[in-house]
Amino acid sequence: MKKNLLLFGTLLSLVMLLLPTEALSQEDKIQWLSFKQLEDSLAIKPKKVFIDFYADWCAYCKKMDKAAFKDKEVISLLNSEYYAVKMNTETTETIVFGGDSYSNKEVGQKRNPTHEIPLLLASRENRPFSLPAMVILNEKFEITARYFEYLSPKKLNGILASK
Repeated sequence: MKKNLLLFGTLLSLVMLLLPTEALSQEDKIQWLSFKQLEDSLAIKPKKVFIDFYADWCAYCKKMDKAAFKDKEVISLLNSEYYAVKMNTETTETIVFGGDSYSNKEVGQKRNPTHEIPLLLASRENRPFSLPAMVILNEKFEITARYFEYLSPKKLNGILASK
């Protein structure tokens, strides 16, 4: 009986080690914030901000989720040097930030309605809004860079390290 329990315990431990787990440590994933959490965090400690705007249908956004945002160097830089925000551009949620309310006024008017926040922060003159879209802001919440393309882990790492 003791042998069977010992063998069972050993097998269970081995199985637990081999199974993939969702419970990753803090260093293994980006600590994404909402805009509400960002506002609270900026009030406590100013820091650079990285915003990733995405949509569920965006293939390059998904590719970045699987590659760039899983890269250990990218994760480390975002978690230590930036407040990272991830926002679905098609959300219908009203977001209060800096005392102002922002909403998706295009709902029901367009096939892929875009929320006001990405339109304000990630629009380009004379060009329609496009994804993927990433914005980097300095500690004073001033835009320092915008990117409208797939960024490989290596390229994103270089960008984050240089800002």
